[in-house]
Amino acid sequence: MPQAGARHALDYPLDDVVHVESKVQMKAVADDTRMGILNLLLERAATVSQLAEALDKPKGTIGYHAKVLEEAGLIRVVRTGKVRAITEKYYGRVGRTLQFTPNLDPDDPLWLINDALRSVRTIEGEPLPMFTTRVARIPVERAVEFADRLVALTEEFIDTPREGDTVFGVVAGVYPTDHPTFADDGAPDD
Repeated sequence: MPQAGARHALDYPLDDVVHVESKVQMKAVADDTRMGILNLLLERAATVSQLAEALDKPKGTIGYHAKVLEEAGLIRVVRTGKVRAITEKYYGRVGRTLQFTPNLDPDDPLWLINDALRSVRTIEGEPLPMFTTRVARIPVERAVEFADRLVALTEEFIDTPREGDTVFGVVAGVYPTDHPTFADDGAPDD
């Protein structure tokens, strides 16, 4: 069992952040099976057979989805191993955190949020899930500072040692809104 406070270490090297910017990459991650593969590869490198078993899907299906992710540059072969004269590929993510460029899919600009909401599970008597939303009229520089802090918090989240029986998710973002504002008329703040 990992030590409390120890960072979750993957068994392969990867970048801290990968920017998902192309339509090919967005299409690659806009699929439940492929997101399942990406999430599992945050635990450790795995073969198509291991991924298929964990996801309870046929090896051919997982092989196809792994190829899509590999061609999109989101996973790669991190090592190989021989099993009964067959060379098996172990796949790993190229980045610990995937940062998405917004609005690349005009048909479903909220697919990331919708995907997260589809996977939410409520457990009676448990304090989670928990969501909150806030709006504030602040300068863009401050919004960027908050976004950077959220990224740091999500990195701390995924660095946590793996233990327990439940997989938890975090959705975080800072975004401009269409909320109205008061005109700056010099009225005193109360």
